[in-house]
Amino acid sequence: MRYGRQMIQETTKKPVRDGVLEAARKIAEILPPTPLLQGEINGTQYWVKAENLQPVGAFKIRGGWHRLSAMTDEERKGGVVAVSSGNHAQGVAWAARKLGIKATIVMPRDAPQVKLDNTRALGAEIVLYERPGEDRDEVAAKLIAERGGTLVHAFGDPWVIEGQGSAGIEITEQLGAEPSAILACCGGGGLAAGLALACPSARIYAVEPVGWDMVGQAIASGELVTAAADAPKTICDALQPTTTKQMNLDLLSGRAEPGVTVTDDEVRSAQRWAFANLRLVVEPGGAAALAAALAGKVPLDERTVIMLTGGNADPEDFAKTIAG
Repeated sequence: MRYGRQMIQETTKKPVRDGVLEAARKIAEILPPTPLLQGEINGTQYWVKAENLQPVGAFKIRGGWHRLSAMTDEERKGGVVAVSSGNHAQGVAWAARKLGIKATIVMPRDAPQVKLDNTRALGAEIVLYERPGEDRDEVAAKLIAERGGTLVHAFGDPWVIEGQGSAGIEITEQLGAEPSAILACCGGGGLAAGLALACPSARIYAVEPVGWDMVGQAIASGELVTAAADAPKTICDALQPTTTKQMNLDLLSGRAEPGVTVTDDEVRSAQRWAFANLRLVVEPGGAAALAAALAGKVPLDERTVIMLTGGNADPEDFAKTIAG
């Protein structure tokens, strides 16, 4: 079955820095660099990488393009299946439309409506699942077993990790040197792992919502950790995978700093700060790294880069947040 062959590919290919460099080259051919903006927090200057200004409103377009553009003609004919709360969905759907590939996306029923609408508008088929209650990976596996197709995992795919790391190559080119540290909003750890490959001398901080720090806990313990059944609700819909993958943990062990968590209130404050000071719309999950910086949870210097990873905010919720 196609699913079986895909699983073999995922376990034999490993993300490497040469792959990140290749992804950066491919992405530079079709997309301009996102802005690297300078800001100041409590008298310390820093940089912001505005990935919320990507065509799909999130950095996920990088991994989606690198993965799908690397597929063989036979794989493209079979289509792709992805799992996502919304931003990876749009990145994969955007790449699939550009390459003429059928895309089916497994998304939670409670995903923000703006993300569901944007994914459909890009031509993808959406299959909904209940969160919590259903395992999205199992739903995707069943679809592939029934229909065929190639799995494009949101963070546990070597091409996706390499693609996300291309942001680090852009940052280095824009700064003229590697950053001293990168603060990355973290769900399953695909972006953090890619950045660790892209910027081998930079400190990597994976910032997660309180109660959903599966990557931070895994780094600390050296083994995969699963979210508790009673994990608290969070407004960071993009940062709620129940566990990371061994591939991500292997890349981050010894490279990423101890995990950092942020509260919903800290995230809302970061959204307001970005709107007032950077004139940027940032969704909750895309503001987590900035929230950690503003709350003083991570040391900053003039070569620190904070990733703003997504701007697909629900209009009503964003308006309420900005109004305080």
